[in-house]
Amino acid sequence: MVDEDWETLFNSEIVKAEQARSEGNEGKARVCARRAAGQVIGEYLRRQGVRPPGRSAYNRLQYLHSLTNTSPQVREVAGHFLMRITPEHTLPVETDLVGKARWLKQTLLGD
Repeated sequence: MVDEDWETLFNSEIVKAEQARSEGNEGKARVCARRAAGQVIGEYLRRQGVRPPGRSAYNRLQYLHSLTNTSPQVREVAGHFLMRITPEHTLPVETDLVGKARWLKQTLLGD
């Protein structure tokens, strides 16, 4: 699969995330939102002339989180995607990862 169609892949993951959320499956919604964020980060890095660190959304989020030249807000959002869930299967912070994926798209790409 070629990443040039990143926006279609992003939108597909957002739709899946929203559907999972509407069905009460927040875990699946988080996974889909993370994959959507990975698409955004891959495109952002390509636009910066940086080769993305593989296709894994998790690896791309780790890479973005480690960049010292990104804003504290971007690093914080990337960190939310990297958090481990609690034993109750929730995130340890109150955040909407589907919304954060959209925010990353707007913030990093302005699209």
